Formats: sequence, C-alpha cells, structure tokens
Amino acid sequence: MILAWIGAALVGLSLGLLGSGGAILTVPILVYLLGHSEKSAIAESLAIVGSIALVGAIRCGFQGRLEYRSAILLALPGIFGSYLGASISPMIAGAVQLLILAIMMLVAAYFMFRPGVSQTENKPIDLSSKSSLLIVTVQGLLLGLLTGLVGVGGGFLIVPVLVLLRRLPMPAAIGTSLSIIFINSLAGFLKYLSLTHSEIDAINWHVVLIFISVGIVGSFVGNMLSTRIYQDTLKRLFAVFLVVMACYIVVRQWSRLMPASSGSETVQNASP
Repeated sequence: MILAWIGAALVGLSLGLLGSGGAILTVPILVYLLGHSEKSAIAESLAIVGSIALVGAIRCGFQGRLEYRSAILLALPGIFGSYLGASISPMIAGAVQLLILAIMMLVAAYFMFRPGVSQTENKPIDLSSKSSLLIVTVQGLLLGLLTGLVGVGGGFLIVPVLVLLRRLPMPAAIGTSLSIIFINSLAGFLKYLSLTHSEIDAINWHVVLIFISVGIVGSFVGNMLSTRIYQDTLKRLFAVFLVVMACYIVVRQWSRLMPASSGSETVQNASP
C-alpha cells in the first residue's frame, strides 16, 4: 500500500507544480504500480482527478480565477461526451484504451515543450454565430469523450482552448479548466458506476480515497513550490518523462495485442 501513497503524492505534486498534465499519470500508476485492471484504473482515475480538480476549482473560485460562462460552454457538451466515452469503454479492449492514453501523453508532452500559450488582445470568439458556437460545442464534446474513455482530465488541452478562443488570462484559464475537469470526470464516473461486474472490475475505494486525500495535500504543496521553481524547465523535464512513459505503455500494450493476432494466424495456417 506504500506504493499507493507514493503514487498519490506524485500525482498531487505534479498537479500543483504544473497546473495541468499531472493527472495523466494516474492511470499508469494504478495499472503498473498497483496492478489494477485498465478499466478499473480509468474509473478510479475519474474519481481521483475529479475530486482533486473540485478542490482546486473551489479555491480558484474564491480567488476570482474562474470564468463561469466559459466553464458552462465547454462543460455542457463535455458531460455528454464523457458519458459517451464511458459508455463505449466496455466495447474497447483495455490495452487499446491505454494506447490512446499513450498518444495523449505524447500530445501533452508536445504542448509542454512549446512556449507558453500567450493571450492576445483580441476579443473572445463571437458565439452569436452558429459556426462559432458549433466549434466550441464540438471541442467540449471531444474533450469530454477523451475524459470518459481514458480517465484523464485533459487540462493540457482545455487551457489552450480557453486562452486562444475565450481569451482568458492564464490564471483564469487554469481555474476554469479545473471546473470543467471536475464536471466531465463526474459525468464519466457516474456512468462507470452503472456498468456491471462483467464490464468492469470492482473499484478499490480504499486506494481511491488515499489518492484523493494525499493528492489534494500534494497539490497544495506543489502549488507553494511552483513559485520557487523555473516553470519552463520543469515542464520540459516532465514532457521528457511523459514521452518515456508513453513509449513504455506502447511496448507493454502492443506486446499484449500482437500475440493474440499472431496466435490466430497460426491457427488459420495450421487448419487444412
């Protein structure tokens, strides 16, 4: 159980230090350190990430760093997307879900390698037109779909959307992102709770509670340390770690998928 405490502290610290991207470690930690099944880890990750995001969103709300209109615009379609992602999860092999997660890790690493997203002086995107509203709706839907499907918050994608499309200052974008992550994670997790034991293994509530409690404390500690550490260097180091972790996941999961296909080919070749 000591691994659970270490993993929870790592998730919380990374979230506090980086603001986004840290929660993407939750599923790999649950699978590879604690030995949980992929689908259980994804459901547990939604509960963990959503709870930590809720605490952060409340704190940002009191600090005036939460833009409610933007949160609603992305979260409403995100609820449907997250519920949909959790609904189709039983139809997709756990190994495939982790491969999708590995791709998201590479995307997160790309965003962390890039220079920080700067806010322009332009006005927010005009949502009075149907085309602009459709763009925001589709983005919210896709972000929610990824949350429900692989159990990540997607803050590394949500923050750039809020800065570039809604023209929010970075502190407000981070706070608003946390509220969206909480709503999307809650919708996906509620759907996972309705799945049967044949579709998903039992959720380890003891581990979930450890991750939530230690992760919240770790996020506060990481947030305090973030002012003393050069953020660009830290993000690039974390990006390298994500690339290494993504490659590890690809090798592990690909080796699980390949024997099945090779075995079937052998049987077909052996048949008269």
